[in-house]
Amino acid sequence: MLLAVDVGNTQTVIGVFENAEASGSIGARAPGELPGLVRSWRAATVAERTADEHALLLNQLLGLDGLRVRGMGDAGAGTPDRLIEGLVVSSSVPSVTVALRETAARWFDVPLVVVEPGIRTGMPVLYDNPKEVGADRIADAVASLDLFSPPIIVVDLGTATTFDAISAAGEYLGGAIVPGIEISMDALFAHAAALPRVALGEPRRAIGRSTVESMQVGAVFGHAALVDGMCERLEEELGESTIVATGGLGGLVAPHSRKIRHYEPWLTLHGLRLLYAKNTEAGAEGASR
Repeated sequence: MLLAVDVGNTQTVIGVFENAEASGSIGARAPGELPGLVRSWRAATVAERTADEHALLLNQLLGLDGLRVRGMGDAGAGTPDRLIEGLVVSSSVPSVTVALRETAARWFDVPLVVVEPGIRTGMPVLYDNPKEVGADRIADAVASLDLFSPPIIVVDLGTATTFDAISAAGEYLGGAIVPGIEISMDALFAHAAALPRVALGEPRRAIGRSTVESMQVGAVFGHAALVDGMCERLEEELGESTIVATGGLGGLVAPHSRKIRHYEPWLTLHGLRLLYAKNTEAGAEGASR
């Protein structure tokens, strides 16, 4: 089994795949589902968390389902089909990247792949400086190219909202980065004295009848309009594209977008699974026991 960890600025998404092989195949699955993903969790990202605390958190989450990482705890505990034998990590938080490396070295006896410059992706990266492309953006691009026909635009709605463009030839071209919904709401609260802090919610209509409702309308419908406008501009250069949304806020925005056609909540995890397979012998052979 494979443990995939995607560390974002706000949340960390953790998934377990039944093996390290990753064949996407268009149309071979229900929308939003990934073959082989047996369990997933979301946890708050804490930049100060130590290597030992990461080990404890992962061990406790896995233990809820009777799973265990090889090397963690009693070597004789558990059964082979509940044993994690590979770890792949992408991280937007450098301190967490360092801590997870230490966690793997001290507590786990499994191959580790960290998505970073120099990793094999099987996809040309045409950014001016490929080292600047975030690990999660690379994972999203690799995953989308496995699941859909290019050209593709990936919209990842998290702390930031990112747009990634994949050409008809399967090349990563670049994209755009804008402040995410929650960052925008925080800035509005911080700089507009008369406006309250409000929770994100599903708007009932486009014309808000209160300050809170008006802010929610602006946040959700406004961001959906931003997504549509950006995708239209990207398509002017790419041509008509498959547009895929992912990220923690993707489920809130995607239903209100006129351009998004697919919502894949676990897209980044699928990309991590693919990257693990491309960068380890165990992944290439399947790593299922």
